[in-house]
Amino acid sequence: MKPETRKTFSEVAALEERFQLATYKKMPIVAERGEGVWLYASNGEKYLDLYGGHAVAGTGHSHPHVVAAIREQAGKLLFYSNLVYSDARARASEHLVSVAPAELTKAFFCNSGTEANENAMRLARLTTGRENVITFSGGFHGRTADAISATFLGKYRELGKPNVPGHLAAEFGDIESVRALADEKVAAIMLEPIQSMAGVRTAPTEFFRELRTLCNERGIVLIYDEVQTGVGRTGSWFFAGSEASGGVVPDVITLAKALGSGIPVGACLVNERISAGIKENDLGTTFGGGMVAMAAVNATLEVIENDGLLANVRTVEAHLRRRIREVPQVAAVYGRGFLLGLEFQENAAPVHQSLLERKIITGTSSDPKVLRLLPPLCLAASEVDLFVAKLKEALS
Repeated sequence: MKPETRKTFSEVAALEERFQLATYKKMPIVAERGEGVWLYASNGEKYLDLYGGHAVAGTGHSHPHVVAAIREQAGKLLFYSNLVYSDARARASEHLVSVAPAELTKAFFCNSGTEANENAMRLARLTTGRENVITFSGGFHGRTADAISATFLGKYRELGKPNVPGHLAAEFGDIESVRALADEKVAAIMLEPIQSMAGVRTAPTEFFRELRTLCNERGIVLIYDEVQTGVGRTGSWFFAGSEASGGVVPDVITLAKALGSGIPVGACLVNERISAGIKENDLGTTFGGGMVAMAAVNATLEVIENDGLLANVRTVEAHLRRRIREVPQVAAVYGRGFLLGLEFQENAAPVHQSLLERKIITGTSSDPKVLRLLPPLCLAASEVDLFVAKLKEALS
């Protein structure tokens, strides 16, 4: 068999564009390998990755412990469905529940964030016997039918037409707008506790407390979409139960992104109220809970614990906030941990492009002035210093 000849960037790009449906506007990079916070292109150049492939590379690119766990499991059994018991699934379930707030006692595994959100809304409807779901302006919950219908951000809901009925929009951070909608037909209130794509928008701690009280009073299921904020990104295992949430714990947390360090996996964590009403065949998934994905989940959680990544996020976030004060063009810093939005005085798109030319990958948002940072949790202070130096260059 002849060795494959390395293709040029133009050849790879032409092949993708010929055979793949359009998705995102791509960066001019053929990604070949990664290590920690660094992404290496096929031409040998390396990029400081402060975006993590949509916040997925939580433990860093190809962490050796995660790779070893995936390799070991793949050598034993690639997959069998939930029709059998699995040691890998049992260990991942136990581990994930052990790091969650104590009120959340069971896990359901699926394949993605949008699927987790779809199932969370289904769980709420099954639990309450009601149909409507309140979500928020600026929130993004995925691209499948129910999830995109719950998304009130820019053009996304329009792309999902005809929308699933029963979705209501309140104003993020405004409890009175929620009260006005939260009648006896509402099954759930679902929110991103930090609205990432909307420009890393946050809400006051009191808002989360008021939501919890309102849901308790009216029998409504409270769902936190922690697809981006979960698994250590905010410097805590979850936004739920943290100081920023006022200690509030929802009835359901949804997860994905960094949960498998790059292996596709999503999850719902639920409390006893939800789990008590769920019986066999109420939920189902072919690939959810597969052995390789479960090995990746367990290894991901082990890396976060063993490498001290929660403490690293808090320490390096503080360093980044100090250093960014040296950049007068940055008007504000939003978010928490390693989900941060840098607001510029003018459009951020040229800054994003100029940083990319300097081998720094960042993310944009629906707010044209906000640049998003979602780096691996292993980002070091020295790499922040490099970013700030390159940012100053880009802005000069």
